[in-house]
Amino acid sequence: MSTYLRKSHASIGKIYFWTATIHQWRHLLSGQSNKQVIIDYLKDLSDAGLITIFAFVVMPNHVHLIWRQNKMNGKESPFGSFLKYTAHKLLRGLKLSGDAAKYKVEASNKLHEIWKRDSLAIEIYSREVARQKIDYLHANPVSGRWKLAIDDLQYPYSSARFYDNGTDEFGFLTNLFFIFDGE
Repeated sequence: MSTYLRKSHASIGKIYFWTATIHQWRHLLSGQSNKQVIIDYLKDLSDAGLITIFAFVVMPNHVHLIWRQNKMNGKESPFGSFLKYTAHKLLRGLKLSGDAAKYKVEASNKLHEIWKRDSLAIEIYSREVARQKIDYLHANPVSGRWKLAIDDLQYPYSSARFYDNGTDEFGFLTNLFFIFDGE
């Protein structure tokens, strides 16, 4: 029996729809403070010029990004830095709350696993694919079983309002359509 792993490689300089999922699909990102960990570190990476964020949504158990890694963060890729830093920060909170045991794993290289190993990276190569992925990402909080808001513009942890009215309340968003259409 073969095991399916999603493609997680993402090259520097290319734009990707990228998904990272919490280990065992647990709802670690349900609380506002844990969502803020994600948003704050995206801002830090963006401010350092390591990434460009075009769109995002933080869900209770996963994160969708449309981004470009601009340059390495020392010896690490920006997505590697993102996963490592946020895992440490989230684990620190879990230890304080006494919930770290839920994320314990039997592995030779770590005691806990916050993010699943099989993040998804799909290259965005056209305006059509960009529109499809942005629509999917922004609809995620209000679709299917989630129903986290009345509509996508009401969900506070996404870039939907940026694409609706141009206001970047996070301080790190770039309009993806400028890449395909020009400014």
